Parts: sequence; structure tokens; C-alpha cells
Amino acid sequence: MANLGVNIDHVATIRQARGTQYPDPVEAAVLAQLGGADQITVHLREDRRHIIDRDVRLLRSILQVPMNLEMACTPEMIRIALEVKPDMVTLVPEKREERTTEGGLDVLGQLSALTEAVTVLQAAHIPCSLFIEPEISAVDATLKSGAQMVEFHTGRYSEVSAAEQIQELKRISLACEYAHLKGISPHAGHGLNYRNVAPVAAIAHMQDLNIGHSIVARAVLVGLERAVREMKELIRLS
Repeated sequence: MANLGVNIDHVATIRQARGTQYPDPVEAAVLAQLGGADQITVHLREDRRHIIDRDVRLLRSILQVPMNLEMACTPEMIRIALEVKPDMVTLVPEKREERTTEGGLDVLGQLSALTEAVTVLQAAHIPCSLFIEPEISAVDATLKSGAQMVEFHTGRYSEVSAAEQIQELKRISLACEYAHLKGISPHAGHGLNYRNVAPVAAIAHMQDLNIGHSIVARAVLVGLERAVREMKELIRLS
């Protein structure tokens, strides 16, 4: 059974929309843990549009489950990761104008910088994952960087028609199998929701699924603990 990483960025989005102190993503993380989250994921963006430094530091001090810090490969973010020492880091592409992460890293195009970041972070005992497209070539590039994990971008799978989803699922499955054979732990995320998560959760060797927006959206109606439990149950039954 794949583990569930709950991304709480969108709780912070609601807070930042009004510049208030609520809802508190730290409190949300506690509720997500109670609902059965195996991991809490936060993306500290360079523009601090949702998660802020205070959130990251408080989460690191109170979480009872692993913390996954998503971040761009920049000197500032590497410095923060070395100070906070999350349980793992996921390096992701980042553009100021995007609403959400739009695709996987160009690992070969950034291989030197990514390799340097991975080397520094893993020397500090912070395991690294690269957010990549579900392609064999991207897994091979990840091997060159030295990263121990990958997170496959499931955005296209989540957006295409039902007929196209079959092909996308096959692409994710093949990439997952290949990563496993190469000794890289495969994770997945982006756009997964209560209707489409089961086939991805059922892929052999899939370790973690990182899901945020759909869980937070569901939580508006039923509460966060229940929303997390419902997602966990869908994963369990897959």
C-alpha cells in the first residue's frame, strides 16, 4: 500500500488571501496526522505565496510524521533546508507566474546545479527526490544526479480524457518499474483526487502519493480528518 503525503499548501493559500493568521497550516498538519497522513508535504516558494518560513520551522518541531519540503534548486532554499533539516527534500521546477507546478524538472538541462544540491543535502543526511515526468530518460538523468527518489508528475494523467488516461497510466507504471529496478524509490503526485487516485495507487512499487488540493477542497465540506481518512481508504482498497 502506498503511503499518503498530505500537502497543506492550500490551507496557507486561504490564510494568505486575507493576510490573517488563520487557517493555520500547522494546525491543519496536526489534523491531517490524526486522519492518518503518513507524511506532511509543504512547498516553500521563493515568493512565499502560501507557505512561509514560520510554517516550515514550526512544522519541523511538532510533526510526528515525516516532513517533505518541496523547493526550488536555489542557494536560499538549500540554506533553509540545511537549517531546518526536513526528513526529505523534493526539488521542483518553479515559475513565479504559475498557479501550480506545471511539469517535471529538466534534469539534464540543470544537471550540474541539481547534482550539486543533491550532494550537499544528502551529505547532511537529507534524502532528495526530484520531481520529474514519468519517462525512462528522466529516471536515467536522475541517476546521474545521485538523488535517491523521484516523484512522478501525474498532471497529464489527471487532465486527459478517460481513454488517454489508460496510456498515461501505462507510462507511469513503466517509469515506476524502471525506477524501482534502478534502486530509486518511486513516488507520484499532482492533480490526484478522489476519482482518479486508485489506479495510480495500485501501481506496483509505488511508495508515496503526495496529494493536496483535492484533500483540502474536500475538507471544506467534511473536515480535514475525514477528508484524509477517505483518501487513505481509497488508497488502501486500490
